[in-house]
Amino acid sequence: MDTTFAVTFFGALFAIMNPVTNLPIFLSVTEGASVAEQRKIALKTALYCLILGSAFAVAGTQVLNMFGISVDDFRLAGGLVVLLIALNMLNGAESSSHHGTDGEKDSYPAPETVAFYPLTFPIIVGPGTITTLIIYAHQVKDTAHLIGFASVFLFLIALLAFTFYNAPTLAKHLSGTARVIMSRLMGMILAAIAVGMITDGIKTLLPGLA
Repeated sequence: MDTTFAVTFFGALFAIMNPVTNLPIFLSVTEGASVAEQRKIALKTALYCLILGSAFAVAGTQVLNMFGISVDDFRLAGGLVVLLIALNMLNGAESSSHHGTDGEKDSYPAPETVAFYPLTFPIIVGPGTITTLIIYAHQVKDTAHLIGFASVFLFLIALLAFTFYNAPTLAKHLSGTARVIMSRLMGMILAAIAVGMITDGIKTLLPGLA
């Protein structure tokens, strides 16, 4: 397994999919559901994230090619999207691209039907997650990279399932201060990774600036 690739991919994906910072959102969206129902929603959400994330990782590049978009074009545009999400995290604001607008939140369905929308899409597997999956999947060149990519993605899905499954218990022990600190820290890491995506895209598209 390529350790450098795996660590970088983990940092980017964890910062966006972070189960801890998404825990209050899960509890808010599933408010009114029993603990048993919340756990069912947690497992369904993890399954949907696995399926949807895998689909984008496997077919994302082909979809871009179908629209005549190169991975470098997507890397630059995606880097800007990820940077905006990171800046929102640093400022303590929600990104509407991931969490929805106020109008969309008002139309969220009943607790028992929220596993796919809005929890999986767009809250967890939103534009930032999709961008990260496609860009890092494009960097998979051999078995070592493939093992690293799959290991990181599956670990984060398992962590997501564990966190949401135990949401009622964890919420009692996770202070608001801890969530704020983690959100700011992940925002800073995500911003640095986003800048790397942007500069890599510019270097490829405008080699004269490299």
